[in-house]
Amino acid sequence: MSNKAQGPSQTKQGQGRGSGHGPGMGVPVEKAKDFKGTMKKLIAHLGGYKWGFLLVLVFAIGSTIFTIVGPTILGNAITEIVNGLMDKINGGKGINFKALRDILLLLLGLYSLSSLLSFVQGLITTEIAQRVSYNFRKNILKKIHRLPMNYFDTMTHGEILSRVTNDVDTLSHSLNQSLSQFITSIVSIVGIFIMMIRISVPMTLFALLVIPASAAIMALVVKKSQKYFKKQQEYLGHVNGLVEEVYGGHNIVKVFNKEEDVLKEFDEKNNTLYESGWKSQFLSGLMHPIMQFIGNIGYVGVAVLGGYLTVKGKIQIGQIQSFFQYIRNFTYPVTQLAQVANMFQSTAAAAERVFEFMEAEEEIADTETPITTENIKGNVEFKNVSFGYNKDKIIINNFNTNVCNGKKVAIVGPTGAGKTTIVKLLMRFYDVTSGQILIDGHDIKNYDRSDLRRMFGMVLQDTWLFNGSIMDNIRYSKLDATDEEVINAAKAAHVHHFINTLPGGYDMVLNEETTNISQGQKQLLTIARAILADPKMLILDEATSSVDTRTEILIQKAMDNLMKGRTSFVIAHRLSTIRDADIILVMKDGDIVEQGNHEELLARGGFYAELYNSQFDHSA
Repeated sequence: MSNKAQGPSQTKQGQGRGSGHGPGMGVPVEKAKDFKGTMKKLIAHLGGYKWGFLLVLVFAIGSTIFTIVGPTILGNAITEIVNGLMDKINGGKGINFKALRDILLLLLGLYSLSSLLSFVQGLITTEIAQRVSYNFRKNILKKIHRLPMNYFDTMTHGEILSRVTNDVDTLSHSLNQSLSQFITSIVSIVGIFIMMIRISVPMTLFALLVIPASAAIMALVVKKSQKYFKKQQEYLGHVNGLVEEVYGGHNIVKVFNKEEDVLKEFDEKNNTLYESGWKSQFLSGLMHPIMQFIGNIGYVGVAVLGGYLTVKGKIQIGQIQSFFQYIRNFTYPVTQLAQVANMFQSTAAAAERVFEFMEAEEEIADTETPITTENIKGNVEFKNVSFGYNKDKIIINNFNTNVCNGKKVAIVGPTGAGKTTIVKLLMRFYDVTSGQILIDGHDIKNYDRSDLRRMFGMVLQDTWLFNGSIMDNIRYSKLDATDEEVINAAKAAHVHHFINTLPGGYDMVLNEETTNISQGQKQLLTIARAILADPKMLILDEATSSVDTRTEILIQKAMDNLMKGRTSFVIAHRLSTIRDADIILVMKDGDIVEQGNHEELLARGGFYAELYNSQFDHSA
């Protein structure tokens, strides 16, 4: 359709998400526009899991504390060994193996208990994260069915799918990791710091001098590598997009011998991806050895200071070993906290997009006292109807027509004239800007939306079939239909013979892209599906456009039989197929410029006659 008659342009583009990198150090993540507001909503949403979170908190604290106490007890064991050896040298009894055994058994018990608590905490966290993911997806699917059609005109399919898949996955993954990491990191930092102070204040202060140097190095590496990570993300999207594009149009590439051009373009983008990926990973990889080098310098200083304090009798030799372990363990939770901060940004960004979708304005609520559709005859009246996809740009102006039940209405006009828009208004995919559409004298807004749409059978130019058997695809319009009813509908649509020639017949499974049957055969199946529904009224949007002339004649006969006694709206490009229509509505630039039957409109010599003669001349 032209700009005047079609929906608003898709202003939002689906963004490629998922790079193969988790949210970690050096990897830029998408940030939420309203971090605080989104996190408040997320916390409120997670309120139903408060007891689970409390258990996670208790188990995480318990597991971490037991792990922190471990090095001190191990230090006691080493002190016991050293003291025993010194005692043996001095002629004493030597090592007290009973005391040593008790210390080691206590250490084993603590580490075992810590592992058990950590395992249970992981189970609970995973259960919460998966429950949150499950509920979000369920609510999003319900939300999709409550959104008005114009919402989908402003969002790409990829953008909507991203909410259901990537964003919910990111949210679930981030919650699963960041929740436990945040708790254990905080407890570890506080606990390890207390244990280090307990051993030696001077050694602790010396060890902490390493942290500012580490942070400065980390910040420098992140700053240098970030631009390459960003470029890597960008070109990963370009490469994926090119592969998807070429795969989708593989036949066209072959027909026009564009293989070399495609390979050249792919090589350019792939090389850029390689360069940016190599540089980003190299710079990011420098972080660990540099941090290790600085840490080792710290270890040397602590060892010298610890040896001096031991000689002075301020600390025991086993405590130096415990202190080394605490230093090593102290840097890890600090790094984890930085990763968690990154994860929270990723969580907030994903949650914001999900909440944005969940809070989108829904269709106007149906009337509380809907009119019954049981005895509908099918009289349709358009009364002073005006409509625009945008309120400030009306494309249908003051449209009036009256269609008696059982009549066949054809809607014709050039591409972009607004033919399909009329059908969308009739089905309440969109509501009129002003005026009324009446069925049997009642405004369609007074019918329940589901009941209203159930009155119509639709066969569209764009066929839709799903991954399933042919029997199930036809039965989709009437789920309680018997096999015999499905077969009769297929016969009426002249598709029964074709189905029997397929391997498996009615049980043949259509693949995901329905590429194992032709476009014309898909059209025949959708027509059979509409026949099975046995609707009160019909909408046929160029229903025979994808079939050959012989099949078109057969389908036209089936359609004529189906349309008997039913009000039918037929959108047609080939005017020869609608000569027998009771009313022909001629559209141009969104407006009805003529209406009448075929002979009347030809005799008038207006726009319809011009369209008809141009097709006739063209066919000649």
